[in-house]
Amino acid sequence: MALNPFFLQGSQGEQRLVQELINEQLKIYGIEVTYIPRKYVRKQTIIEEIQSSTFDDNFLLEAYVNTYDGYGGAGDIMTKFGVSLRDEISLTISKERFEDFIAPFLDGMDDDEIEVSTRPREGDLVYFPLGGRLFEVKFVEHENPFYQLGKNYIYELKCELFEYEDEIIDTTIDDITDTVETIGYIENLVLVSAGTTARATAGIALSCVNQIYLTNDGSGYTSTPTVTFSSPPTGFTTATAVAITTTVNRVTSVKEILITNAGSGYTAAPIISITGGGGTGAAATCGIITTRGVSTITVTNGGVGYSTVPSITIAGPAGVGVTAEARAFIGAGGTVSNIYITNSGSTYDGPPTITIGVGATVGVGTFWRNEVVTGNRSGTTARVKRWTSSTRILEIGNINGDFYPGEVVTGSRSTASYHIASVGINTINDKYRQNEEIESEADLILDFSQSNPFGNY
Repeated sequence: MALNPFFLQGSQGEQRLVQELINEQLKIYGIEVTYIPRKYVRKQTIIEEIQSSTFDDNFLLEAYVNTYDGYGGAGDIMTKFGVSLRDEISLTISKERFEDFIAPFLDGMDDDEIEVSTRPREGDLVYFPLGGRLFEVKFVEHENPFYQLGKNYIYELKCELFEYEDEIIDTTIDDITDTVETIGYIENLVLVSAGTTARATAGIALSCVNQIYLTNDGSGYTSTPTVTFSSPPTGFTTATAVAITTTVNRVTSVKEILITNAGSGYTAAPIISITGGGGTGAAATCGIITTRGVSTITVTNGGVGYSTVPSITIAGPAGVGVTAEARAFIGAGGTVSNIYITNSGSTYDGPPTITIGVGATVGVGTFWRNEVVTGNRSGTTARVKRWTSSTRILEIGNINGDFYPGEVVTGSRSTASYHIASVGINTINDKYRQNEEIESEADLILDFSQSNPFGNY
């Protein structure tokens, strides 16, 4: 039987009519979904594996739900990791609408971020508003129906429920961002708006080491050498000190030696020995005083917020004498970790007062959701999940490194800046897995410390 002579079986007018009818049907019977293209941030260079990606664009698009009688897929199933949701959904979208409305925007992006811009891609996301869920496109069928009137008019998107793995999702649409706000690896930072000043106390001793003079810095050290002093008469305290090394032109030598305990009861300058550390040649001498000097400095509170070494001021003796001097060292968390004596002073009648410089004062601004925050000392970066200004708790994810208490964390877009008082409990919140709960319950039944918890041997 011959074809209908009133149709050309593939003219542009006929194809245009079919496409417009499909577009109209989708607008009448479909729902409005949000299409979120995946952008590649970093690839593994050997096998081109996608290591990280971001979703920060969104496009409203009408779609027909093919699985109109409910979600497809395996549904809710029990696995060895807990309950897993395997819901699937099939959506039909207009080929013309995608190519005219979305493809031009994708085509203008960097090729490293968007490899294929002319059609929907596997890995892109679709937000399904009726269930408030994100689905990931797993397969794009572009030849069904098969070339009616010589052309294809729709894309069929076969999607699975998206399982979040710390991808960056920043669509500016609250309903979408809220679905992943509390999912993933989350760390809580308790912030403070100002640094606290460190405190220290001093001890004094009679006939102690006054200063140390480095006579030869040595060379070839691979670790910090040990510094020892000859002993004073019986019943008195032996002095102690630490070596500070430096590396110049790949050669490590001793830069200086600082007193940690000036000792007591010395009648003559003790002999200093510098051993270990893999190097040789370092040598030092010292002087002593016959009056009372500062022999020890104890840090009682390391403070918070030190990004630079603070000044150390030691009160002078009441009468004629020499004022002691010391130097502070900052720990990884922005606190004063140690204070070493550089000159024990002389003629002290009692322990002098020690004044430590104030730590930096910051604490302004409001962090923006999903912006990058950076620690000023550790260089660690993370994404803001939630900022609660009343409690000053910053919830973060996508963490690259370790934050330290005491350092300053600053937002890249908001410029908000606060000190970290403490790093809270890390949690992994994934609504698709309950392996921790299963492990806890199993521990109540079986003793897994045994080599065979299921038998006697």
